Amino acid sequence: MVAFGGNALLRSGQKGTYQEQLANVEQTCEQLYPLLKRGYNIVIGHGNGPQVGNVMLQHEAGRKLFNVQAMPMDFCGAETQGSIAYLIEQGMNRVMVRHGIERRVVSLVTQVVVGADDPMFANPTKPVGPYYPKEEAERLHAETGAIYREDPKGNGWRKVVASPKPLKINNIDIVKQLADAGNVVVTVGGGGIPVVEKDGLLSGVEAVIDKDLASALCATLIGADEFYILTDVPKVYLNFRKPGERALDVITVAEAKQYLAEGHFTEGSMAPKVRAGILFVENGGKESVITEAGQLSGEGCGTRIIR
Repeated sequence: MVAFGGNALLRSGQKGTYQEQLANVEQTCEQLYPLLKRGYNIVIGHGNGPQVGNVMLQHEAGRKLFNVQAMPMDFCGAETQGSIAYLIEQGMNRVMVRHGIERRVVSLVTQVVVGADDPMFANPTKPVGPYYPKEEAERLHAETGAIYREDPKGNGWRKVVASPKPLKINNIDIVKQLADAGNVVVTVGGGGIPVVEKDGLLSGVEAVIDKDLASALCATLIGADEFYILTDVPKVYLNFRKPGERALDVITVAEAKQYLAEGHFTEGSMAPKVRAGILFVENGGKESVITEAGQLSGEGCGTRIIR
């Protein structure tokens, strides 16, 4: 299982054009070639933060200018799952043609079940979509019931949604079957489309699921041996960019938990990745590797979390 980080699609300073994102994805897919060369069966998860934010901006512009109904979060998640998966299919296909590899890439728009009673719904903290003046945020809250909070940097008011824990992945048995048959499978994009289950029916909810946690759950359920979390640094560090900075090569689950408790890893950055790595290893995985995609060709790359 490989979880693509945000820089797999969009780099610092870029505008996020189609051409930029396709070039970035192809470069990341090229860096998976060492895994393909070893004959690994590969399942890919990915983020969608900037992309779903742009879609929400487009919907908002349509609402203001043309009175077109803006779509809810689950719909926006599905929309970006499909578009990003298309880019990954394009990138992987180019890499495999270039290296003479005959394997198929299959993408699944994936619903991920969360608990309707997840405590995160009572205290939503994940900011999404455009910024608004206070008066407009209050009006939108009155109309829709959505919660808006002021941006700490003074950019305005922004909608916040819950980030609940992923519990089940829809069609995970099909993901496993496709991967076991040698296909490269793209799934749980953006953490999956958040849904709740009642009486056998799935209904979308306003939420964002952490893509690393969803990828860790996917890796566990399909019985993956290894879980790679790709980011923009080669290893996990203690005292990152501070005096006494130290790269971590191999750490146990117990050590990873200790470092988390000591506050070495930033929320919204490395901490969720370390938690996802712990989750996978604690639930039967061989090892989790947190690294930069360009390091995959080397032996013993990244920071490896083991039992």
